[in-house]
Amino acid sequence: MELRFPEYDLGLLAPMLILVITGLVVLLADTFGRRRASGDRSFLAYLSLLGLLLTFYANSRLSGVVAAPFHGLLAIDAVAVFFNYVFLASSMLVVLMSISYGARHSMNVGEYYGLILFSTLGMMLMAAGGDLMTIFLGVEILSLNLYVLAGFLRGQARSNEAAMKYFLLGAFATGFLLYGISFLYGATGTTNLKAMGGFLKAAPAGNVSALLYVGMGLLIVGFGFKVTAVPFHMYTPDVYEGAPTSITAFLSAGPKAAGFAALVRVFSFALEGLHADWWGAFWLIAALTMTLGNILAIVQANIKRMLAYSSIAHAGYVLVALVASGGVGGAQRLGVSSVLFYTLAYTFFNLGAFAVVVAMGRGDRDQVGLADYAGLGYRRPWLALVMALFMVSLAGIPPTAGFVGKFVVFKSALNAGFVWLTIIAVLNSVVAVFYYLRVIVIMYMREPAAEMQAEAAGASFSGSLVIALILAVLGTLDLGLFPSRYLDLALRSVQALLG
Repeated sequence: MELRFPEYDLGLLAPMLILVITGLVVLLADTFGRRRASGDRSFLAYLSLLGLLLTFYANSRLSGVVAAPFHGLLAIDAVAVFFNYVFLASSMLVVLMSISYGARHSMNVGEYYGLILFSTLGMMLMAAGGDLMTIFLGVEILSLNLYVLAGFLRGQARSNEAAMKYFLLGAFATGFLLYGISFLYGATGTTNLKAMGGFLKAAPAGNVSALLYVGMGLLIVGFGFKVTAVPFHMYTPDVYEGAPTSITAFLSAGPKAAGFAALVRVFSFALEGLHADWWGAFWLIAALTMTLGNILAIVQANIKRMLAYSSIAHAGYVLVALVASGGVGGAQRLGVSSVLFYTLAYTFFNLGAFAVVVAMGRGDRDQVGLADYAGLGYRRPWLALVMALFMVSLAGIPPTAGFVGKFVVFKSALNAGFVWLTIIAVLNSVVAVFYYLRVIVIMYMREPAAEMQAEAAGASFSGSLVIALILAVLGTLDLGLFPSRYLDLALRSVQALLG
């Protein structure tokens, strides 16, 4: 008997393989390449950036490819490629802002950047998951790395607390996710998303096992934790406050986008035939997430906690698009493409805001109280200007990416017939304007404390942090002023997948 192994095009896995190789090289370079024990190891960050840029190029080579290698365990298509761009953009911005932050907190070590790279790998697996087990593997790779990153400031009690809370609640959510997968397997006889969708289309109307509905409910709970949706958001403010600021920025963008990528795969495509059964749950969760996130953000005096609740509210806006994505024809395409566009836009203006928070730090102390930003418009006018831009974009005011993102989300919901959900989303956007503009008022209309004025004289920025801020500003303005090409790319990505 002849023994034969299946042949696969490894070019389809090039982005993931490059990330793995780069992560291993960074770890080895830190171990064997340090010049002295206390030497400057920022070269590890630049090595990571090189790997991310090579991954970006390899991902661009997959444009137009539609493949399901490894017997459908992976789904390499335009949607996965688009989400990969989002993940890579967030990772590159975080690495750039980590160079100066890591130097202040002694975090420029190989494991820090290696964990970011391996986290990005987990995100890619979630976005390219053609099977529930692949998505679960991606979730675990991502989560295990994030637990460590959240507690990377081992000498600070808050960082340790953040890691512990994140780990315990993350493990709890993983149990729901795995149980949900097992119930879906019991109901359909497969964990492959394409086969599951085919099973549901072939099943007689109304003749679906109750196990399927139990499985859907458990998956909603599991993924709800990953995207910080209400009522599964409890850990978010404490984790965001206690984690290193650069990692807080990372948590708010890439991993959340990966959660939405998995939701799109499972609910918008595989369980599309059951849209009438699951849209109500997401409708309620979206409304609660937007409302609670915005209301609690108003009362925060710590900017990291404010941005944490803000990120919860923005997850609610994306969930609005997810509700609309379960429709048919044009409504489905617009809903999914809105999810893609919003996650890309949010990456730039949200990470930009966190980059300003990083820039405000002094030594091993982060300035995270809103009072610390008093008079920033006079102390550091350029920093205040870019912070004002990011606040305006988070509020959804034109001509920024935030405005266009909310516009396409609301339009997708209206096209799908969810009028009341759109009204709730618009009212929440109005409420959010208050606490975003409050930051601008504090920066330009409040007198700074005397010690703040003294600190401003010696203020300086690292080149990498300036680059991160410039890229975030350019992304925020480009997607706001010239959104057509990105919207067209998102629409074409969805159209290529739907056929």
